[in-house]
Amino acid sequence: MSSMPPESADTFPRLLLHHAKVRGDRPAIREKDLGIWQTWTWSQVAAEVRALACGLAEQGVRRGDRVAIIGANRPFVTWTTAAAQSLGAIPVGLYQDAIASELLYIFQTAEIRHAVVEDQEQVDKVLEIGQEAALLKHIYYDDPRGLRHYTQPELMSIEKLKEAGRAFDAKNPGFYEAEVAKGRPEDPAAMFTTSGTTGNPKGVVHTHGALIDRARVACEMERLTDAEEVLAYLPPAWIGQNIFSYAQALVAGFCVNCPEAAGTVTADMREIGPTYYFAPPRVYENLLTSVTIRMEDASSIKRRMFKYFMGVAERVGGRLLDGKPVSPGERLLYWLGDLFVYGPLRNALGMSRVRVSYTAGEAIGPDLFRFYRSLGINLKQLYGSTETAVFVCVQPDGQVSADTVGPPVAGVELRIADNGELLIKSPGLLKEYYKNPAATAEVLTNDGWYHSGDAGIIDHDGHLRIIDRAKDVGRLANGAMFAPKYIENKLKFFPFIKEAVALGDRREMVCAMINIEMEAVGNWAEKRGIVYSGYVDLASQAAVYDLIRECVEKVNADLAQEEKLADSQIRRFLILHKELDADDGELTRTSKVRRGFIGEKYAVLVDALYGGRAEQYIETQVKFEDGRTGKVSATLEIMDAKTFAPARKAA
Repeated sequence: MSSMPPESADTFPRLLLHHAKVRGDRPAIREKDLGIWQTWTWSQVAAEVRALACGLAEQGVRRGDRVAIIGANRPFVTWTTAAAQSLGAIPVGLYQDAIASELLYIFQTAEIRHAVVEDQEQVDKVLEIGQEAALLKHIYYDDPRGLRHYTQPELMSIEKLKEAGRAFDAKNPGFYEAEVAKGRPEDPAAMFTTSGTTGNPKGVVHTHGALIDRARVACEMERLTDAEEVLAYLPPAWIGQNIFSYAQALVAGFCVNCPEAAGTVTADMREIGPTYYFAPPRVYENLLTSVTIRMEDASSIKRRMFKYFMGVAERVGGRLLDGKPVSPGERLLYWLGDLFVYGPLRNALGMSRVRVSYTAGEAIGPDLFRFYRSLGINLKQLYGSTETAVFVCVQPDGQVSADTVGPPVAGVELRIADNGELLIKSPGLLKEYYKNPAATAEVLTNDGWYHSGDAGIIDHDGHLRIIDRAKDVGRLANGAMFAPKYIENKLKFFPFIKEAVALGDRREMVCAMINIEMEAVGNWAEKRGIVYSGYVDLASQAAVYDLIRECVEKVNADLAQEEKLADSQIRRFLILHKELDADDGELTRTSKVRRGFIGEKYAVLVDALYGGRAEQYIETQVKFEDGRTGKVSATLEIMDAKTFAPARKAA
């Protein structure tokens, strides 16, 4: 194991200079372009960052300025982030799929003067808001394709910015080192935007010290070294991706790999063979769905072999991973299964070298969790948020379960308030919400506790279990607890359900609106000779309703076993005629359901669910990828679901 950087490397620019000095010829970042992996060493990255920092300084970036960065995972995102930090400026990562109006709010709030963007699409969006974002003066772009005839004076390519930086550096020797030396651990290092589930996003400001501390603690806990390989494929504007592929990379000195495109992630993952991997539950679900579909298409012999050895894996895999005793006979069977099934399957998933794998953001289904661990993949849950620099709780090796997120990591204290809300004290807490002292005061107490907004329980082993957002935990009309997110997550454990919205607060029963998973349900329908023309048609099929009803009733059976939530069984449901979409305001940019907005938008469906109707016509406006709008209409069936006697009454 390589040693951690010295304590004097207490800002990200100083960490970068440390790695350039001690492992300068080792790979720091790779990018796949036109099918070929391009590699930059730590010394090359340091040179790129230096040129960009000097270029930004020459263009007028000063300490404390906010620099917007918009793009997918590309080296320029990492380099520009470090360059801004070298000058004491604050990089503000923004989601590349955000529409112009969403960008405008953040540009105005954060008073953005300089924006670094990926390509023509982002340039067009930023130019569109340029007049309203009056402070914006400079736009730098990475990919010049399509921009040859753009003549706006505020535009400059990143290549020209670096050329200007090198010239500035030559004329001002020692400038870069002096700027890096001015940095302090307590200085702002980055601003991240919250998801905006219930309103406009807020700018979460984190210091170098907070981000580095949490990255270092997690690196030490998981024994990460400079030999790790990480695939950076999630939005870099999200703090989770920033922690895994920027903060931890700069602490441990490992290599980060940028895939060619969203559609090549799985193939690129197989080529790289990451050793340290993070994905939200939906990614793990999609991977398992693809495996399930492929197995349905396999020969009967392969299907029988898969089923047999997966049965062995379910009995043995998790125990082997946790170091628990397993009989010699079961070890032999598992070895054979690894030879014929598990090993090839891990390779197909790109996980053949994964040593540590995390999931977070939403609860993961116990069956899904056990599936990956049974294959020998060390999948663990963690808990954190934008405001806590991600690492609050992590499941240690040998203490992994599907229904908790583990104990607090080093430096973290937890407390459950009288109302059930989880309070957190940690070195990784936010410095502030940018220019929003009122919001900051709402979440940070004078004695250093952060109000997470989550309702949680700490079990007798000290492990945390998250139930729901505290503000979303409501009551049914009879006074029983109603935890919508908990119910929605249980529904989404099924591969046929993509999204779900549970309703019930202050009502006499729980109802649900459901999105089907198009690929999984489509494949299921084709195997049964069910003909359909598209999503709306497939979602309205009687056989599909029966399929989803079975999923709902399995959830009800599970809820009946939980004393506090037995009354929250789903009585009625419908399948929505369109997929919930961030562009239509129904999801946040991090794919969280905006439950309140959906309740208002689909009020006619809510009334139908609770009014006892058997069907309801609805017409909904949608926004297409090219910016056009249209309407989708359908008559939706509303179905009753079987419920079960609570276990406490049946006992």
